[in-house]
Amino acid sequence: MDASDVPKPAPAPEFSRDELEEMVIAALRTVFDPEIPVNIYDLGLIYGLTIDPQQAHVDVRMTLTAPGCPVAQTFPGEVEQRMREVPGIDSAHVELVWDPPWTRERMSESVLLTLGML
Repeated sequence: MDASDVPKPAPAPEFSRDELEEMVIAALRTVFDPEIPVNIYDLGLIYGLTIDPQQAHVDVRMTLTAPGCPVAQTFPGEVEQRMREVPGIDSAHVELVWDPPWTRERMSESVLLTLGML
């Protein structure tokens, strides 16, 4: 066995989990709901993020404002693409969930103010 046969350790991630989370959230804030002029993060459509810096991967659990939303088939792909544009993320998976159902209570205070609901 020579030196070329010895497995090399995985390279250290370029960014920490916290740094990646900040960049992922910033990217999510650039994706807007097609029916409400608000980004999907502050609208409360993101239910969970799991970020693996070692694998350069992010899992996103999200919902839509209504199960019959016309973009239900295409929107997860758009979100996955936006996640792969984040430096330090090579792959992404979006899981569309319907439980718990989205309600207006999930919107951030700034969105409620913007929409005149507060």
